[in-house]
Amino acid sequence: MRTRQAPLPEDYVGLPEVEVDARIVLAKEKLGSKLVILGHHYQRDAIIQHADFRGDSYKLAKDAGSHPEAEFIVFCGVHFMAESADILTPPSQKVILPNMAAGCSMADMANIFQVNNCWKALGSLVDLQGVVPVTYINSAANLKAFVGERDGTVCTSTNAPSAVEWALNKGEKVLFFPDQHLGRNTGVRLGYDPSDMVLWDPFKPMGGNTAEQIERAKFILWKGHCSVHSRFTVAQIAKAREEYPDVNVIVHPECELSVVQASDDNGSTAYIIKAVESAPAGTTWAVGTEINLVQRLANENPDKTIFCLDPQICPCSTMYRIHPSFLLYALEELVEGRVVNQVLVPEEIAEPSRNALAQMLLLP
Repeated sequence: MRTRQAPLPEDYVGLPEVEVDARIVLAKEKLGSKLVILGHHYQRDAIIQHADFRGDSYKLAKDAGSHPEAEFIVFCGVHFMAESADILTPPSQKVILPNMAAGCSMADMANIFQVNNCWKALGSLVDLQGVVPVTYINSAANLKAFVGERDGTVCTSTNAPSAVEWALNKGEKVLFFPDQHLGRNTGVRLGYDPSDMVLWDPFKPMGGNTAEQIERAKFILWKGHCSVHSRFTVAQIAKAREEYPDVNVIVHPECELSVVQASDDNGSTAYIIKAVESAPAGTTWAVGTEINLVQRLANENPDKTIFCLDPQICPCSTMYRIHPSFLLYALEELVEGRVVNQVLVPEEIAEPSRNALAQMLLLP
């Protein structure tokens, strides 16, 4: 459902930052209450400063639905987030992604063709009535629809334990995609052993597993990962502890299991922010998540020492495609009465996706 991003008009290429900033402010003033800008935590400060709301993907999707007076929802995030916002908002609201090329490498690691093939293969071995699909919110709308059509649920990094518990109370197995690490960390947190889990590689017959392994498994984890969070290592944690003996290490559950187990704490983006912001002054924090967020935490909490576990880490490359010039172009087009880069999920996909998201909202 993603379309190609047209080249930015030449008039917007190479503009001075101060001019871009001033023109964004002016466009926002002209659009007034017709506009709401949502900014994901991983965006650069030059975008966040213009956001009416900032948060993780789950919070921003809810924020989008809580402003019925806005005609335009400009989502400064990635494509799956804008899709979720479109699904959860009425047809009268238009969701706009400033750069349609802003995707998610993890979400792209599972597509509907592959997941359908997986489901058929599992059906040749086990009763599918006992397999409950759970998709991470970091997935395309048609995968959310797949889950909704099979009475599964969407989850976030915050409520993944509740989602998996719900699924295993309903069935005997959970098919968790697209992030293997969140699935594995969630299972271990709930008291399951990694031996209760198999990894499904969509490029191998039966996902690279034997029939016996699949029949025995409680968790079928998709072979997907976050390219940012997979960079964090146990060695980085050891180095941080050596340099700062009193350091608190907190990481995102999209990190590998060994990294999560070596840290002091782990949780969603919102959880990490709350933990660091509420910590006593003078404490030291090594954070394993996206660098823009870590740097913003350090800037906004000067009474603490806050640094990224990986000093060489790059920003989320797809999130970084929301350049201020793209935001400016989208806003000035709206001022002129033209809608560009609208994200519109077809109703035949939106309806079952909405069911899966509704089930997510019922979880603790």
